[in-house]
Amino acid sequence: MLALDGSTGEGGGQILRTGLALAMVTGRPLHITSIRAGRPKPGLMRQHLACVQAAAAVCGGQSEGAELGSQTLVFTPGAVRAGDYQFQIATAGSCLLVLQTVLPALMLADGESRVQLSGGTHNPMAPPFDFLERAFAPLVRRLGVGLELQLQRRGFYPAGGGELVARIAPSAQPLTPVDATERGALLNAYGEALVPGLARNIATRELEALGQRMGWTFEGGQLRHPPTRQNEGPGNALIATLEYEQVTEVFCQLGERHLSAEQVAKRLVDEVRAYQRSTGALGPHLADQWMLPLALAVWRSGQAASYTCSEVTQHTATNAQTIALGLPVRVQITSVERAMQVGILPAP
Repeated sequence: MLALDGSTGEGGGQILRTGLALAMVTGRPLHITSIRAGRPKPGLMRQHLACVQAAAAVCGGQSEGAELGSQTLVFTPGAVRAGDYQFQIATAGSCLLVLQTVLPALMLADGESRVQLSGGTHNPMAPPFDFLERAFAPLVRRLGVGLELQLQRRGFYPAGGGELVARIAPSAQPLTPVDATERGALLNAYGEALVPGLARNIATRELEALGQRMGWTFEGGQLRHPPTRQNEGPGNALIATLEYEQVTEVFCQLGERHLSAEQVAKRLVDEVRAYQRSTGALGPHLADQWMLPLALAVWRSGQAASYTCSEVTQHTATNAQTIALGLPVRVQITSVERAMQVGILPAP
């Protein structure tokens, strides 16, 4: 049995999601205690129950303790089945976090899968759709896995109503680990403001503030206001995309009632500048998200792989501990010049 302490490290929902994914890909039952002990409201929230239910659907698993507020869960996986799945996440919970839970297992399934998700696509404390589509999915495809993401409708918290479809095609060959240690030359950089259901001038102010700080212009196509539908909101996201030869990074700040447009832009610029000061290939969130897919490839192939990143957050360090407990791999984190390096090696 894979025994996990949910209070480890940052004590959030990531330990549960990674634990469920590891249980599905290894067939080991999961016993997790002190779920989300580091959060103001510990235990399973609706968002986390959705992850448990999605995992059970994908592998015919059984669970004990899967109820609101529960801090202990026993999850016994069955055989992973490729198929056509639909998951609805209540209270505008993040679609992307549910996808994160089932993707590792479906990457290793015996056929192609289609996963339709409805809920939130641009949520606090979760990767937005644009990040998965532009930054994460291209890395997964480098392992040999087909991953196509289609956004059908945006959904912001608390209204929700977002929809997306993920198509996952497992590799015909064993997963091939890839190193991601260099960004390469910068090819393109741009910012976008999404303001469905809100005044258009919010987007204009955010983009103007972003442009002043980054040296980007409307005329050069670096400041964009993509079309949105009123019923996709109300919500606000300011997004910066940096396309390099070997990796694309996406940073996002969500607008809040008490924040001015200029403050939202400043927060985003601070994130981008921190990444630019580093030589790491991946930003802090991508470094976290990429660890498990790469670890699966190392496990299946027996070949080591590594990547560099601008920062190893406590979230990422906790994920590394969880993965090393669930898979026969070692995760080594070392400091290099103006970056951190994450190495994943087969266990001796």
